[in-house]
Amino acid sequence: MDAPAEKTHSCGTICLKYLLFLFNILFWLAGGAVLAVGVWTLVEKSDYISLLNSSFYSASAYILIAAGIIVIVTGVIGCCATLKEMKSLLIVYLILLLCIFLLEIIAGVLAYIKYQELDEDLRQNLQVTMQQKYQLPGEESVTQAVDKLQQEFKCCGSHNSSDWMGSVWIQAADNERLVPDSCCKTPSDLCGRRDHPSNIYKVEGGCIMKLEEFILSQLYILGAVSIGIAFLQLVGMMFTCCLYRNLKEDPY
Repeated sequence: MDAPAEKTHSCGTICLKYLLFLFNILFWLAGGAVLAVGVWTLVEKSDYISLLNSSFYSASAYILIAAGIIVIVTGVIGCCATLKEMKSLLIVYLILLLCIFLLEIIAGVLAYIKYQELDEDLRQNLQVTMQQKYQLPGEESVTQAVDKLQQEFKCCGSHNSSDWMGSVWIQAADNERLVPDSCCKTPSDLCGRRDHPSNIYKVEGGCIMKLEEFILSQLYILGAVSIGIAFLQLVGMMFTCCLYRNLKEDPY
């Protein structure tokens, strides 16, 4: 009696399976990295949200978190489809890759447009926010954000330290401060009484310029990551199509 026929695969199909599986591992790791960046942005830099009228900063963090989760789930589906050789699941996986790829293109265009708006919003509102809200009752989040901004980026005032001359708090205060204590290179109580460059961040540049540089550097990093993931997706879609075709042609 003849032995029962077993399903066999060509060497090319087996190679495609392992290449696609390796791709999904990389894709899964990329999704984890995007998720981590989103969480880090939300946790570590959330104080700056109170300095902006635009919700772009917080929305971008949530979008990164959602994108990371979607990429991870897609990678898991891809692994299952590859290992179980389910052609229907491969189609679902291919559609998900295509959708994510298109969303990345749309998100990239929107990010560029929104950055221009955010930059304008920053220039128009940061000085007003610092002068009109710093250290005033009910504006604790703004005060904390400004102090953190000036210490972290080593800056003083929106454009320069003289911006604080128009501050409601400085003008009303009886402590003779010329700038907030967070402008000092070595912060201590009442150190803001002396505005000499040896004591405060007077010549290092304003906080608007430093914050613009930070946001732009973040966009460059996200852009590089997105390009890398997009390249992976194109490779993944090519592998998926080849594997689907080969599985279809395999003898049973």
